[in-house]
Amino acid sequence: METQVTGREHAPGQGPSTSAIAALRGISKTFPTGVTAVKDLDLEIRQGEFLTLLGPSGCGKSTALRMLAGLVPPSQGRVVWREKQQPGDLSFVFQEPTLMPWASVAGNVQLPLMLLGREASAARLQQILERVGLGAFAQAYPRELSGGMMMRVSIARALMTDPKLLLMDEPFAALDEITRFKLNDDLLALWRDLRKTVVFVTHSVFESVYLSQRIVVMTPRPGRVFQEIVIDAPYPRDASFRTSADYAALCRLVSLALAQASRAA
Repeated sequence: METQVTGREHAPGQGPSTSAIAALRGISKTFPTGVTAVKDLDLEIRQGEFLTLLGPSGCGKSTALRMLAGLVPPSQGRVVWREKQQPGDLSFVFQEPTLMPWASVAGNVQLPLMLLGREASAARLQQILERVGLGAFAQAYPRELSGGMMMRVSIARALMTDPKLLLMDEPFAALDEITRFKLNDDLLALWRDLRKTVVFVTHSVFESVYLSQRIVVMTPRPGRVFQEIVIDAPYPRDASFRTSADYAALCRLVSLALAQASRAA
């Protein structure tokens, strides 16, 4: 029997009552060039959720993610954490895998622990590689891997410190559709099994609806929250959901919100 699914809209700051682990409060960012990428952005990240920032290219999604990570300082406002962050609590997966070409898969995956002065056991390393589907490729080098496999290495590297929060900046944008679908499925399995909090950036309506519990639709630059939409579709999600009428209806709802955000700007 087909599950009935609806998208529920919420004003910024409202929604499910799950405790927030971090929040952006009145965040703005103006670069030395004079370009204001983000303005007066308020956003909460809730424990264990899969949250997606959706908007057109250049709307400040990636800038917001980098401010949350502490990679870019805000010009105004602040990032608030529920608990003091410890090294390794937060990991970042960039648009490009950014692998060291002279290091093996194992060497690339272990890099974050090495930078923290820690060492991974062989069992821990193998466990992470198995989780991302690279169990047989520990000694391979980046030049021997496909684009999808290199992104899997990047995800494995991000998981190596057992982070509480995983930030992902359009990690699958450059991949072909079949590979992207597969990595979407594998990412949801990792999120469900490891119980991480994920903040995911994309400009794809279809990807955002498939992955997310909550979508934050942003306006064109300067980026701010235009609308929050809760995706009520149950997990696990698979090909049957991707081809369902419910999925199509949710994609239309989110597409409409994105169009309205562009007109409002």
